[in-house]
Amino acid sequence: MSEDGMQHWPAPAKLNLFLHVLGRRPDGYHLLQTCFQFVDLCDDVGLRVRADGRIERQAGPEGVPAAADFTVRAATALQKAAGCPLGVDIQVTKRIPIGGGLGGGSSDAATVLVALNRLWNLSWSTQRLADLGLSLGADVPVFVHGRAAWAEGVGERLLPLLPPRAPPQTMYLILKPNVSVATASVFQDPELTRNSLPITIDGFLASGGRNDCEPVVRRRYPEVSSALGFLSKFGRARMTGTGACVFLDCETIERGREIMRQVPTGLGAFLVRGVNVSPLLEKLAAG
Repeated sequence: MSEDGMQHWPAPAKLNLFLHVLGRRPDGYHLLQTCFQFVDLCDDVGLRVRADGRIERQAGPEGVPAAADFTVRAATALQKAAGCPLGVDIQVTKRIPIGGGLGGGSSDAATVLVALNRLWNLSWSTQRLADLGLSLGADVPVFVHGRAAWAEGVGERLLPLLPPRAPPQTMYLILKPNVSVATASVFQDPELTRNSLPITIDGFLASGGRNDCEPVVRRRYPEVSSALGFLSKFGRARMTGTGACVFLDCETIERGREIMRQVPTGLGAFLVRGVNVSPLLEKLAAG
């Protein structure tokens, strides 16, 4: 806790290690299969409990109004659902690129739900928090649960991946082109394939899967295609979610640094480690 009473909580980024689109529901949502893994690139979410019931954002993402901020929406939803008389001051320091497919907004929201459950003494179960989080965004539940996971449905049906099926906690180099991808436009694109056959976890571990959104994003965003082309010189380059971020398993920090020195100008570069337990869970466990 800082001197001003603000408690600081991590909100980690995620990678989709693959993303298959199996179909489309009548309500427009897409049926997916994916594997989520966290990385140790984290936003910082500062929270300070208020006795007057007000929810105030003191700092947040540039250009995002407070009313639209995922953290404010999450705090408001939890306060209303729990009938809690307490409020909170919120400060978010962004380190995860916005519009990159790394789940920063969803992670920030999940961190608010999990942390306020503790700070407001609500004693909600993890599943109850995840169910509330789903109303905010399809990716929020995986951050609430905080475990690397196999996901199906719209991404809300989660199966934690434990050893020996857990993804390797390897080093990744993430590149962020100077574009933001509109997720809705990718999923609405008529050229998006929506007929991938379901695979099993063992099938993914054997084949590695693919990202069905990648051809659409490559066509619509040449900057993403260029970044994938650069990383492909060093190994199997992948796109996370609907982009714009792309990543490469570089195995070691030394290899990652070597490739980083060659990254073209205009690309944001992040050398991170994959983690199968969220730093948020680790902070909760530490009390």
